[in-house]
Amino acid sequence: MVTLIVNSIFLGVGLAMDAFSVSVANGLNEPNMKKTKSLSIAGVFAFFQALMPLTGWFFVHTVIRYFKIFEKFIPWIALILLGYIGIKMIASAVKNKDEEESVGVLTAKVLFIQGIATSIDALSAGFTIAEYGLLSAVLCALIIALVTFLICIVGLIIGKKVGNKFSTRAQIFGGIILIGIGLEIFISNMIK
Repeated sequence: MVTLIVNSIFLGVGLAMDAFSVSVANGLNEPNMKKTKSLSIAGVFAFFQALMPLTGWFFVHTVIRYFKIFEKFIPWIALILLGYIGIKMIASAVKNKDEEESVGVLTAKVLFIQGIATSIDALSAGFTIAEYGLLSAVLCALIIALVTFLICIVGLIIGKKVGNKFSTRAQIFGGIILIGIGLEIFISNMIK
């Protein structure tokens, strides 16, 4: 049990790095974000980071051959989704450059896309927990969710502090971060 918990924590930290970076970008984009919105953002990322490994685990135990076909599209999906959001953020910042405060673009739809895009590579984590039984897989997913939640809160705090100082430039930088994360996921999966 202790090994399961420790492994799940490390897995959660590794999986949460993309969500952390996107959280920083979201904080940069909206430096005056309310606490409830910050908690919602972290909750969405935590939810998807837990859901994807469980989905991968389910595929391993049921329809593995179908998952193998889908796996090659994961980097493309992440690149397209994060690139799209990043470009929209940059365009919004440039468009609103003359305004005193840039309008945030973090809608529920954008947050949902971010949650999927940053966690889709976590489907593969289902393979690493394939030997777990259902209860152990669920416990692992819950630990991953908790770790992701905490890491995203830290990312949002960092982004908001920096975002207050740099306004529009911070929003452009946040968009560049999202595009960079999409490229990193794409390139690292294509090299495998």
